[in-house]
Amino acid sequence: MKKEINVVAAIIENEHNEILCALRSPEMSIPNMWEFPGGKVEKDEDIFSALKREIQEELDCTIDISNQFISNTHEYETFIVHLKSIKCKIIHGTPKTSEHSSLIWLKRENLPSLVWAPADVPIVEELMNEK
Repeated sequence: MKKEINVVAAIIENEHNEILCALRSPEMSIPNMWEFPGGKVEKDEDIFSALKREIQEELDCTIDISNQFISNTHEYETFIVHLKSIKCKIIHGTPKTSEHSSLIWLKRENLPSLVWAPADVPIVEELMNEK
């Protein structure tokens, strides 16, 4: 039986209509692939609290949540991810790398140029369909 993990991802858009993308470090599972920042939802934690906590820990930023975007499930070789993406804005701080190798801001039309973690691909596709 594969382990199932509940994960939240932040769709953070700036004033230039660019979206924050994070490169997974070589030490992380699914290394050297791009993702939307976020992380695991802890026991007894709602998705919005989890996302605020994860963004504070990973990027040293405070966010304001707009709305839930899309949810999807992806089965990897050794585990299953239930991923909920949430649109938000940074209200305090400038994103800094702590766990990720790199952070970049990209316009929607440029998102497909990156090699995305498989669970994040449906989010990219949906963002491309928005505008």
